[in-house]
Amino acid sequence: MDMIQVGLLGLGTVGSGVALTLEKNREWIEACIGRPLRITRALVKNKKDYGHLELPDDLIITEDIQDILEDEDISIVIEVMGGIHPAREFILQALQKGKNVVSANKDLIALHGPEIVRTASENQVDFLCEASVGGGIPIVLPLQKSLTANRVEEIAGIVNGTTNYILSAMTEEGLSYAEALAQAQKLGYAEANPASDVGGLDAARKIAILTSIAYRANVTLDDVQVEGIENISARDIQVAGELGYVIKLLAVAKKMDDGVVLSVHPAFVPARHPLAAVRGAYNAVYVVGNAVDDVMFYGKGAGSFPTASAVLGDVMEIAHHINEHICGKNPLLATDAMAKVADASQWKSPYYFRLIVQNRPGVLAEISRTFARHGISIETMRQLGEEISAELVMVVYPAAQYAVDCVREELQALDSVERVANSIRVFGEISHE
Repeated sequence: MDMIQVGLLGLGTVGSGVALTLEKNREWIEACIGRPLRITRALVKNKKDYGHLELPDDLIITEDIQDILEDEDISIVIEVMGGIHPAREFILQALQKGKNVVSANKDLIALHGPEIVRTASENQVDFLCEASVGGGIPIVLPLQKSLTANRVEEIAGIVNGTTNYILSAMTEEGLSYAEALAQAQKLGYAEANPASDVGGLDAARKIAILTSIAYRANVTLDDVQVEGIENISARDIQVAGELGYVIKLLAVAKKMDDGVVLSVHPAFVPARHPLAAVRGAYNAVYVVGNAVDDVMFYGKGAGSFPTASAVLGDVMEIAHHINEHICGKNPLLATDAMAKVADASQWKSPYYFRLIVQNRPGVLAEISRTFARHGISIETMRQLGEEISAELVMVVYPAAQYAVDCVREELQALDSVERVANSIRVFGEISHE
């Protein structure tokens, strides 16, 4: 059969990993798809920067996107250049030229995914993006294929290795947030400016993509409610352990009666839950289906070769579609949204509260009345310390976020409350360990 020719946009960490992995596993990959597969052209900013790479002799490096777009023999374009512009324009042009596209660009897809999917559908070509969510973890294709007989009830993911490393270090080594972040930066797990990771934006982009696929909803980053881990203290980590929990940054999509709620937030995860055991820079995505029940996908969420594995998996999937003449016929490329985005502030879950209060008679009753006014019942309450100030730790029964926000504001206004140290969602059922 004729060779499948591929154009590669970007030869950085991921792009070079894709090229090298294809060379390393060429015999196996070509046996699986039943025909030769070659990356024939690669787009870079400056050709002089790539002379050190051991690339195939027949790979043409170019600085002009038109060399790839106008090459009629190229049927698949891989975009791993990152950023929004000009990646968005290049992808849309490739789709309009009738070329199938594979992308690992979570930033772009989270913002412009519906537009890209619509363009692929209109031009009867494929657009796949497995590597944009879990790096080397297969999750997008299972949601599109293996789990499509299910109605997905909930997705809960640890999808950012930086924050998971920081929280793991705080839990296992007793470090403060600042100490754990500095250690993550020293080891290369965190950028010099980690704002996107620790602020939850990276995870938000990924859950927006997963929700679009699992619920066939036109979701973008703007639909996700986002809270990072910057306010998690070593004391919160310690109390979580004492109560039978581990703190994780979760990206959650949950089916409600009026639509899907999307949120990224720190959460108390019961120590017995599979997500609690995800350590270090590893990622995991936990999916609840109405038929399959609970399944979890686990592995390395970043890195040159894990990401290259996912990218080439998408390329091979498209190669099969080319062989069978079914490119662009995936029903999940349909533009009608099946699910709407609901108001996340109405989503009820248990919460953990930690307060610093004055140690005097009547304080507990005053605080309890504040919760009761907003219909929130207290499940567990502990008072620690016998000095002038005391620490009050509580877990409350499921409450909507808007009610929790009101309680926080009113508690902070009480003379008896020196400060509301933190309030954090509890994932799943309340632990009784």
